Amino acid sequence: MEFSELIKTAKVENVLLSGPGVPAVKGTLCITSHHLLLSSQPGGDGEQGTVELWLLIRNVDAVEKRFASSSGTITLKCKDLRVLQLEIPGMEECLNIASSIEALSSVESVMMMYPFFYRPHSMKLEQGWHLYLPHHYYQQVVAETSAWRLSSVNRDFATCSTYPSAIIVPAIVDDEALRKIARFRQGGRFPVLSYYHKKNQTVMLRSGQPLMGPNKKRCQEDELLLKAALCGRVRGFVIDTRSAQAAKQARMTGGGSEPKAAYLGWKRLHRPLESRGRPLQESFMKLVEACNDPSLGMDRWLSKLESSKWLSHVKAALSTACLAAQCMEREEACVLVHGAEGTDTTLLVTALAQVILDPDCRTLVGFQHLLEREWIQAGHPFHLRCAHSAYSHARLKQEAPVFLLFLDCVGQLGRQFPFSLEFSERLLLALFENSYASAYGTFLCNSEKERSLCKVKETTHSLWSWLNQPNQQKEYLNPLYSYNALVIWPSVEPQSLQLWQGLFLQWIRSSQYLDEAWAEIQRLVEGSKTPRTNGAAHSQRLLPH
Repeated sequence: MEFSELIKTAKVENVLLSGPGVPAVKGTLCITSHHLLLSSQPGGDGEQGTVELWLLIRNVDAVEKRFASSSGTITLKCKDLRVLQLEIPGMEECLNIASSIEALSSVESVMMMYPFFYRPHSMKLEQGWHLYLPHHYYQQVVAETSAWRLSSVNRDFATCSTYPSAIIVPAIVDDEALRKIARFRQGGRFPVLSYYHKKNQTVMLRSGQPLMGPNKKRCQEDELLLKAALCGRVRGFVIDTRSAQAAKQARMTGGGSEPKAAYLGWKRLHRPLESRGRPLQESFMKLVEACNDPSLGMDRWLSKLESSKWLSHVKAALSTACLAAQCMEREEACVLVHGAEGTDTTLLVTALAQVILDPDCRTLVGFQHLLEREWIQAGHPFHLRCAHSAYSHARLKQEAPVFLLFLDCVGQLGRQFPFSLEFSERLLLALFENSYASAYGTFLCNSEKERSLCKVKETTHSLWSWLNQPNQQKEYLNPLYSYNALVIWPSVEPQSLQLWQGLFLQWIRSSQYLDEAWAEIQRLVEGSKTPRTNGAAHSQRLLPH
């Protein structure tokens, strides 16, 4: 397929661009294979026009058309929640532009996406891809205990297609046993180490559900692995992110949960979380719809906010993560987290629990390490979950804003503990935008196996490489940060949870005064004689190029 086949009209003059909170501007609209550009009409004396819009077409979530006499209006609803309008003279040109954008924004082939074509002069392809590898975290664990080892049983991705090539497992469990356990766990996702809590030597593991089925099948190797994970402790907790009823129903279709009689010392706790499919995606869509409606009065707004149930999902996720953290920190017990597949709510809980427990995960570098280890390499299917955002008219398939829910929860922690996170809201916004549409290959595909087959690391740039350039890194630091070695226990009371205005209202209301306040905070911190890590939190956005 050639991109030129999808572009019916490449250039149109006298197009009027408008959007909420921005002045309308008229200029020349151009469509390329990956971008939509609008340049304002130049002035006299050969003056060049100004580029007013540089939009990655992959960012377009929905295209709506409206016609009036000989012209038409195209409304672009973007995955980053922007809404833009293009008034185009000529009905044929309008239809062609709309058709071209729809075709280019829905290209299915991963290797035809922009990261495979993006070549900035300031970066090298190999930079950033080797910053956060499994053996780096293993070195931290092995420095504390010899009870765990780094296994390469999955080096060819044959044992588990959604795990990375190297994983951390109990030292006494050999690779042949791991292969047997993989056949007993959904998707081959046998229990692996997610986090080692240095303070009291407890561990958090994650996996897929056991495939017990109606006949209550058992796997001795699986039972041995979980016994070994206890490291002599008297108890551990299995946190199942499904309801007890859902787990029981799963057993009738081949799944199930760990029976107490077979897994001595392990107690099962059910904490149901919406992970995928319609409920979570529709919650996201309802919230965005409410935020975009300027006609709502106070009562109607509060009613729509409540009916979206988004903050209820935030509360449930934070509560479950706190439970996992409490089991490790206060009960000094080991934890295994899983739902059904182990690629959605499982990762949500394990990653959030680490932000709560570990101050290193609250630094800029440590947070990137956490994302790489617990989301990207752990097999969260970004390509499927982030195929559409809140506006798409396409029939829902496997879309679900699980990663966005995680970012929102981290933002809640940042608001409740404004000095404890080294990174600012700007980083969370940049991660949201790049997970849905990006110039970088970091969030491409659904697993390490797919990224390997597509040669993502050899042929695209890493987001971390861009983010860690000195001139960029400072843009995402929290100027108020002060290292806090303590566990940060968030309040999950309704009064404590807030709508993420920086995301859901970012294109609706001006952030001028907030930007000015952050700039002043940065100025004061930089002028202080007290040494601390600091940086501008609200200067420039990391937008897809």
